[in-house]
Amino acid sequence: MTQKKILMLIVVLLIGAAYFFGLVPKENKPVNNGNVDHTIVFPSDRYPQTAKHIKEAIASGKSAVCTIDRSGADGNREKSLKGIPTKKGYDRDEWPMAMCAEGGTGAHIEYISPSDNRGAGSWISNQLEDYPDGTKVEILVK
Repeated sequence: MTQKKILMLIVVLLIGAAYFFGLVPKENKPVNNGNVDHTIVFPSDRYPQTAKHIKEAIASGKSAVCTIDRSGADGNREKSLKGIPTKKGYDRDEWPMAMCAEGGTGAHIEYISPSDNRGAGSWISNQLEDYPDGTKVEILVK
C-alpha cells in the first residue's frame, strides 16, 4: 500500500471511531407522524430560561406543535395570564405561546427574565414570519 492509501485508511477509521463512540454530534431529526409542516430548533444556549420553560411545559403535557394563529394571540394571552400576577423584574412566559392556536387557557406559565423572554420571542417571531396562519410548526429545544 502506498502512503497515501494508508493515510486515507487511517482517516476513515478515525472518523468511523468518532461516530461510533459518540464524539461527533448528530443532528436531532424530529420524529413526527406527518402532522407538522415545519420544524425549528430553539437555541437553548442563547435563551436558557425560555428553553428550560419550554422543556418543562412539554414534559408536563403541553404541545410542542404551534399552529400559527396570529389573530388569536391577544385573546390567548389574556386567557393564559388571567389570575397570574405580575412580578417586578420578571416577564410571565407562556407555553404554548399566545400566537399558537394551542395557547390560551391552561398554558404553562413561568416567570423569567425580560431579556431572555423578549429575545426568545423575537427569535421565534423571526423564524415564523414567513409562515401563514394555520401552519403547524414543531419546536424542538436543543
